[in-house]
Amino acid sequence: MSLLGMGALAMWWDVAPDMKAEFEDWHSHEHFPERMAIPGFRRGTRWTSAAGGDGIFVMYEVETRETLASPQYVARLNRPSPWSTKMMPHHRNMVRCQCRVVESHGGAVSRDALTLRFSLASDDAAPPRAYFKSLGQTVLSARGLIGGHLLQHDPPAIAQTAEQKLRSAGDETADYVFVACGYDRAALEELAESQLGESLMAIGVAPGAVVGLYSLSHSATRIDKC
Repeated sequence: MSLLGMGALAMWWDVAPDMKAEFEDWHSHEHFPERMAIPGFRRGTRWTSAAGGDGIFVMYEVETRETLASPQYVARLNRPSPWSTKMMPHHRNMVRCQCRVVESHGGAVSRDALTLRFSLASDDAAPPRAYFKSLGQTVLSARGLIGGHLLQHDPPAIAQTAEQKLRSAGDETADYVFVACGYDRAALEELAESQLGESLMAIGVAPGAVVGLYSLSHSATRIDKC
């Protein structure tokens, strides 16, 4: 495995321009250190919209999917700090996927990240593991790219938390997430056009898959001083 664990928390949201500076301060100097102090959390990475918009993509790599239901993590979710209490309502259009890692090849932190959120066209459709395994292995040797990772949303059963209530609107989810990492944005754009477009329907992916391109903002592991 290339991700630092067998579980991952992948999230997307928007932050209004007038809140972005404070959001980045809070997320970098308080929120990341809080999360990295929780047993089982191994690395957190934040990217912002490559087009300069309001979008944020964050991925936490965790030891196992069960880490996302650990008593320590749930306790933190239910006791947000004053600064978190202020910032959570500004997380707009939240998509939050609690995942197990299905395939992971190559690096997981890079200047740019391409994300694909998708569902299958029917309950009978086979999980597209073989397709994304092949794609992840191809990415390893492709110009401008360093890694590809397939995640499946498989949330642990926990009650709605205080942090979720602060965001007021319910969190959306996606059944599957593919993350491609690279140092050449044009190579990621080419990957999206050639491998992550209409051709996905042939392997059972439902219409309406969401593709996003993001640029690195901050990354930290348990041993970093955030």
